[in-house]
Order: sequence, then structure tokens, then C-alpha cells
Amino acid sequence: MKHDVESPTSHPQPTPIDTGPNIDRLTETLWTGGDLPEPLDEAVEALEAWDSLGIRHIFDARMEWTDEDFVESLTPHIRYLNFGVDDAGQKMPDWWFDEVVEFVEEAARQGGEVLIHCHMGINRGPSAAYGSLLASGWHPVDAIDRIRAARPIAAVGYAEDALGWWHRRSRATPSQRRRERDQLADWRREHPHDTVRIIREIRESGRG
Repeated sequence: MKHDVESPTSHPQPTPIDTGPNIDRLTETLWTGGDLPEPLDEAVEALEAWDSLGIRHIFDARMEWTDEDFVESLTPHIRYLNFGVDDAGQKMPDWWFDEVVEFVEEAARQGGEVLIHCHMGINRGPSAAYGSLLASGWHPVDAIDRIRAARPIAAVGYAEDALGWWHRRSRATPSQRRRERDQLADWRREHPHDTVRIIREIRESGRG
């Protein structure tokens, strides 16, 4: 199954990383990150910036809030889906990743870039983007490495759930499942992430 995100290789060369307001580019058509600022004037400015970057599809992974009406009022040409889940360390269900991939597939048919975001851009949004990369052919380690390179604060905390989902959906062999789970675990050990500290610093800065 291939989606219009980027043609991967086993070790893809990174594309230039462009930074927008609280979001980061993963591929030529896929972004991930955090949500709009709370102050109205800053939210308007950030949304206009997202629009200027060519983002035409927003998948909002937050359960606690939605900007659907706000986005519709200012940028009605942007397709917006709030399909939120909690960020409590629970196992992410397969149907959630299915919804992400369906959204990205529809975006590929319609054209325009895709933003998959949550609140801080640490777990839910990057994990959903990780599932999308897997479904478009990226190797599990290359995909998480790309996300961390583009957005260093991203823990991608539900990557293991996404990988399990993709193994079931793609009917991966038992040996492939074991190998890729081990490779992801090795990557985790080699790339530790102080999630608690990062969240605390974001909150102390007033951005979360």
C-alpha cells in the first residue's frame, strides 16, 4: 500500500526540514506537531501560516479540544477532522490508525499537504504520523528516526502500537514482526527521550 507522502528506501535520505508554527515537516506532503496557540491573535497568525505552507488537511488527534469551527470560519478550504484519543499511556486501538490512514489516503486523492497534530506534538500526533509512514512503506526505524530528527521533542509514545497495528494490517510474517519489534526497541535504547522533562519545560514556558 502506497500513499502520496514520499517514496522511501530502506534508509531514506532526509528531505530539508522546514519549520512552521509549532509544526515540523516529515515528508514533502506530511507534517506533525502541536496545536494552535490559545490567544486568538496568535491562533489566527499560526493558522494563516499553516495555510501558506500548503496544508489543506488537518487531522486533530486531541480528545480534549477541537478547533474545527475556528478553522472552518477562517480557512473553509482546509479539510479538518477531529478524531481525538486520550494521551494516558493506554494501548492505541487499531481502528484509530485505520482512521489516520484513511484520512491521509483521501488527502492524497484531493491534493495538498497534511498536518497530523495533537496538543504538544509529543505523542499522539507523531504516533499517528508514524502509522502513516509505516503504511506508505517506510521501515519502522527509518520512520521514527525521521520524526525525531524533524521534531526532537517527539517521543512517539505509541509507536509500538502503530507497529503492531501495521503488522496485523499488512499480515507481516512472525519473523518480520519479531525482527522489527526488536529493531524498534534497539532504537529506543539508543535514543532516550526525557518526556517528563520536556513536558514540564513546555508547560513552564506557557506553551502547553
